[in-house]
Amino acid sequence: MIETAPQEKESGLYPIRTVSNLTGVNPITLRAWERRYGLIKPLRTEKGHRLYTQGDIDLINRVVEVLNKGIAISQVKPYIDQREPESPAQSPWLSYQQRMLNAIVRFDDLGIDATYNEALSLHPIDMVTSWLVLPLLKTLGDRWAASEGSVAEEHFFGAYMRNKLGARFHHEASRAKGPLLIAACLPGEHHETGILLASLSVMARGYRIILLGANTPLSEIQQPALHTGAKGVLLSGSIKPADKVLSEQLPALVNAVDIPIFIGGQTALQFNSAIISAGAIPLGVDIPHALKRIETEISPASFPS
Repeated sequence: MIETAPQEKESGLYPIRTVSNLTGVNPITLRAWERRYGLIKPLRTEKGHRLYTQGDIDLINRVVEVLNKGIAISQVKPYIDQREPESPAQSPWLSYQQRMLNAIVRFDDLGIDATYNEALSLHPIDMVTSWLVLPLLKTLGDRWAASEGSVAEEHFFGAYMRNKLGARFHHEASRAKGPLLIAACLPGEHHETGILLASLSVMARGYRIILLGANTPLSEIQQPALHTGAKGVLLSGSIKPADKVLSEQLPALVNAVDIPIFIGGQTALQFNSAIISAGAIPLGVDIPHALKRIETEISPASFPS
């Protein structure tokens, strides 16, 4: 039986879109957790709209913490109830990775799509990125280095991800209402998968994104950042930048825009000290950590009430 909330705007109750922005969990995923696993039991208005309490939000955040340990969604409730769950090694992520790899080797875009959509329906996008997409990209790179795979496999998967993430990006962009970030790849970085994944993760938290794409000269970022009133710049890279990028161009951008400059990806790990010396903020590849760092640098007052 569905419990009905007396008033939709009753103090302490939050609609699903607000809860999604607060927790980073897509509304579709929240509904799946409710219907399929009984993890959350929101109140309902007379018109059937879901309303969540602060306790529900705390529980959702707890679920995300448990999933980040590699526990399968089907085992989250036993885990929270302190019963013995399955081990992370038995979680679905290895299965998802293998299914997608098998589809890539067969150049089967429908097989990739089915697995990716299944993972997204049950888990937040940043978790799918951390536990499925990034490990899979590493596997493809390792296969190529060991002559077990091919450039064609990497390009096939890269093209799939650009199309998939691009479509999702435009869908999410119409919903985001929070602070604006300029997002771009560092000069010399031609692969957009990293910046698209990062953009989608911050958009899931309510941020708006203006995406400039691959191989963006840092001198070209100043104008859109200043003209749009952006609250920060999010850059991504996986390669060694040209010498002047970090030593001259990045400090010049930091001084010109006077807003936080975040840099994620392998470049941020390999050149951490140089990025800090330039006045920018290295994020690395850990998405939950990166999101928390962005939130500490951008005032909550920047979000609409």
